[in-house]
Amino acid sequence: MSEITIRPFLQSDHDDWRRLWTAYLEFYKTTVPEEVYNTTWERLFAQGEFEPKGFMAFLDGKAVGLVHYLYHRSCWAIVNNCYLQDLFTVPEARGKGVGAGLIEAVRQEAGKIGVTNVYWMTHETNATARKLYDHVARRTGFIEYDLL
Repeated sequence: MSEITIRPFLQSDHDDWRRLWTAYLEFYKTTVPEEVYNTTWERLFAQGEFEPKGFMAFLDGKAVGLVHYLYHRSCWAIVNNCYLQDLFTVPEARGKGVGAGLIEAVRQEAGKIGVTNVYWMTHETNATARKLYDHVARRTGFIEYDLL
């Protein structure tokens, strides 16, 4: 059986992080400018309650997945909410527990500071991810709208 290791990002993860995040963006048929890559990487290590954070997943020592998450305030509670913004595993690692492990790592980290509301969204056509999400979380029924 393969061994999954999940840990917070390290500065030395930059190349693997960039490779994985680029693959995530390509999955959604989008790109970000170089400035966004650089700024996001810096923010992942910045101090501050609302700065993004993340974990890297390794399968048998190879970087195969990542998750970005951030905390934000709510008018409905005193404690923050946790938004799981990006979750990605390479295709060959899917179905092996990597995605579930990354979600659990975020849930546990949020729980350390009393945050119990960890939530995310995915595209309705992302059947592979939705199969996992339906297994590890409840679907809220809310529909997202954007002002462009």
